[in-house]
Amino acid sequence: QVLVAAAVCTKNGKGKHTKLKALIILYLFINNFNYNLTHAYTVILSRQFVEMTKARIEGLLAAFPKLMTAGKQHTYVETDSVRYVYQPMEKLYMLLITTKASNILEDLETLRLFSKVIPEYSHSLDEKEIVENAFNLIFAFDEIVALGYRESVNLAQIKTFVEMDSHEEKVYQAVRQTQEREARQKMREKAKELQRIRMESIKRGGASSGGLGGRSGGFSSDSFGSSGVSSSSAGGGGNVGAPSIELDNKPLASKAAQKPVSRNALKLGGKSKDVDSFVDQLKSEGEKIASLAPAAAAGGAGAAANASAAAKAKISADIHTESVHLKMEDKLVVRLGRDGGVQQFELTGLLTLRITDENLGRIKVKLANNDTQGIQMQTHPNVDKELFKSRAMIGLKNPGKPFPLNTDVGVLKWRFITQDESAIPLTINCWPSDNGEGGCDVNIEYELEAQHLELQDVAIIIPLPLNVQPSVAEYDGTYNYDARKHVLQWHIPVIDAANKSGSMEFSCNASIPGDFFPLQVSFVSKTPYAAISAQDVVQVDNDASVKYSSETILFVEKYEIV
Repeated sequence: QVLVAAAVCTKNGKGKHTKLKALIILYLFINNFNYNLTHAYTVILSRQFVEMTKARIEGLLAAFPKLMTAGKQHTYVETDSVRYVYQPMEKLYMLLITTKASNILEDLETLRLFSKVIPEYSHSLDEKEIVENAFNLIFAFDEIVALGYRESVNLAQIKTFVEMDSHEEKVYQAVRQTQEREARQKMREKAKELQRIRMESIKRGGASSGGLGGRSGGFSSDSFGSSGVSSSSAGGGGNVGAPSIELDNKPLASKAAQKPVSRNALKLGGKSKDVDSFVDQLKSEGEKIASLAPAAAAGGAGAAANASAAAKAKISADIHTESVHLKMEDKLVVRLGRDGGVQQFELTGLLTLRITDENLGRIKVKLANNDTQGIQMQTHPNVDKELFKSRAMIGLKNPGKPFPLNTDVGVLKWRFITQDESAIPLTINCWPSDNGEGGCDVNIEYELEAQHLELQDVAIIIPLPLNVQPSVAEYDGTYNYDARKHVLQWHIPVIDAANKSGSMEFSCNASIPGDFFPLQVSFVSKTPYAAISAQDVVQVDNDASVKYSSETILFVEKYEIV
């Protein structure tokens, strides 16, 4: 038995000629018995199983309509060389062309199997559907007949063979997807590591030696040294502290002029000291110098520090100053774990005194210390320690000498370090969870723990995966997506006892929970964290009260959830 060709033809419609790839010729066959069948035909799908020329196939197909007799139904038609076995299928004909020597019963069985295959891969028996599924039908035909001979297969086996489901292929695809996920994870981790190294290098390049009483000069026996507390902004700017002033009122400009000028023109971070000296000289000559925050470092830490510096400058600009001005600064460095726990908590504070009237140089400052947390305090060496311990007053050891004029003089500093969670002023809970689609749903909430504080200009900076824009569903306050720095900036104007909690919900595609850490937080407050305040300023000679102004500020140097 040799099967020469198989074809699918239609019963009605007008002719249209179409071609597919792989030399599979598609025609539209019209077989309306009321028409002249000699010219009204075209084949939709044709497949040959033995070596034949195109002209031979076209001749055999052209002869088929002429052999059909109008008004009679047959299952086969024979010529001198071939047999046409066919079956009507709605508007189609399923046609097999075999040799006359083949078994007609086996030909009919093969025809029925062909007719069962077509509905499996074509939803409807019309020209458009069959053309769209032509390749699947060709593959199925090849499973039924091989080299002109019928294969011993059934419909279920044909479907399995055509599907070509491979266990090895599935394993390969699973391994490849796992490798791609691991590569993406390593890429994210590497990007974070590079960003962390860049941030640390920026901090090391911009920071100068300092700390609590750490500058050269210190607190000498006859002069006020540096304030000892560095106030850095933008995650690594130069230290800002009270300059060193001699008690004998020598002009500051003369001391600044004696300092040799550094000639390391290209030394990174080396010009901070020269700039500070130049600014101090201008201040001593009566010039008003605006306080500018250094450029912010890249990433979330830079954005948080920049926001904190701007808010701090805004508060300081609103303060009215008298001839005697007191300034109390609290600086926080906090690091919290994403799952809870305090990794670092450090509070440093400084009280500075500025006098602009020479008649008010000999004064004493009375303080109120209501601290219950065990804050460590230290006075300047030129300040009378016994007076401070016994009466909580700041005064010079030598009452006959005045305080320096027109400069901020650090007279008292304090420090507090703890691992107690109750000391945290603001808790942040970030909860990212896998959404099952390769991304994360993130819930973030904050709560004010120190309810005596009023936090202003609060900014929570959330890092994001590279080139992934978040979809924010719910939020308090306002937010901004910074595509250049790959961060989501969440801003809350005020957090106080009346507005002590809030939340934000957003989702990100192509992300994992670790992408949203570390969070950076910044805020300022006019209420100090340390329970230390100024009560009065009096003159040394007669204890008469002196009109004074004061400002208190709590700001963040680093506040992060890692």
